[in-house]
Amino acid sequence: MSPGRLACPSVGPLIAPSLLSSDFANLQAEVERITGADWVHVDVMDNHFVPNLTIGLPVVEALAKRSSLPLDCHLMIEEPDRWAPDYAEAGAGTVTFHVEAAAAPVRLARELRRLGAHPGIAMNPTTPVDEVENMLGEVDLVLVMTVEPGFGGQPFLELCLPKVHRVRELVSRAGLQVWVEVDGGVSEETIERCAEAGADVFVAGTAVFGAEDAATAIAELRTLAGRSHSPR
Repeated sequence: MSPGRLACPSVGPLIAPSLLSSDFANLQAEVERITGADWVHVDVMDNHFVPNLTIGLPVVEALAKRSSLPLDCHLMIEEPDRWAPDYAEAGAGTVTFHVEAAAAPVRLARELRRLGAHPGIAMNPTTPVDEVENMLGEVDLVLVMTVEPGFGGQPFLELCLPKVHRVRELVSRAGLQVWVEVDGGVSEETIERCAEAGADVFVAGTAVFGAEDAATAIAELRTLAGRSHSPR
């Protein structure tokens, strides 16, 4: 297993700083700022599924060669059935696709697992939990968006917390080992509420890369999440 790959799902809280808020001109240096994190969250956007264009496969391939942290690739793209396996082959630890975009999500999740990545499924703020419930036995991660996907720095949507709670409830009831991840507006002011709702992976962009000392910011976020996180 390469340094950037993940073993079996581990207990959180896990902090995954989002490169969306980093300096794209100095990605390697930015990754080196967050060595105290658990994962590196990589937002891949195609300007079709979401109204923004970020980085793609060549950058992920380069990061996988240089980062000792697992890459947590979040694909906000159309046709993930076609493109997602390439990210698993590139060395991503997790590859998360959107339920709103996948044509054959079960088949895709199984292909990602075959290729050595942990499959994840994401849902937008307005997507009901019912849309992913039948996928819980096929994935290792469920990502609940707590902002509208596409841009960093948006305010946290409190209305998504009941969805986080519902996902954790379903996962626990089924006796599954599945990470529940939150992405969007996660900060020192919101992370405890996310943990209380049942999240164990926390994507933080501005809260980390906008801090003068990223390592200190990561440690503080982990401490705050740990106050409310319930081991599974």
